[in-house]
Amino acid sequence: MSNLTIRGLGHVAIRVKNFQRSLQWYIDMLGLEEAFRLYRDDGTLMAIYLYINGDNFIELFEKPDGGEVVVPELGLVHVCLHVENLKQTLDELAARGLKPTGEPRRGRAGALQCWITDPDGNRIELMEMLPDSQQALFLKKEEGRRRPGSFVDGRPRPHGDI
Repeated sequence: MSNLTIRGLGHVAIRVKNFQRSLQWYIDMLGLEEAFRLYRDDGTLMAIYLYINGDNFIELFEKPDGGEVVVPELGLVHVCLHVENLKQTLDELAARGLKPTGEPRRGRAGALQCWITDPDGNRIELMEMLPDSQQALFLKKEEGRRRPGSFVDGRPRPHGDI
């Protein structure tokens, strides 16, 4: 076994056009919570962290004033949020005024999925991991050998040197 241990995904960073509009959308539509803000040395807002759960965050960066954001050919394609019940999630989002970009369907890996976009067009996959999905089957197979996570019940999990 390697001495390198990746403990999980710390956060996903998303560039947005307007902090306030995006912050409201992620809070009102997805029910996320603002965790904290980061400021530059000159006191201007640099980033906003949104809390999902466990030790999962989304980090918002605002497009620099006057700068043009060019969509790269390579890089982040979308963010996937794991939900417990896709139908229930979509019903709640509809009640908040958000419609998906298509109908729910089973993806190639067998999970149930549907797509939404944030106010800047960033694609967000909502995924319900079904028991026979490749993700669930892999996790079941690996149950006894999972890598240690950094938090359990909100408390740091004991682990070796980083």
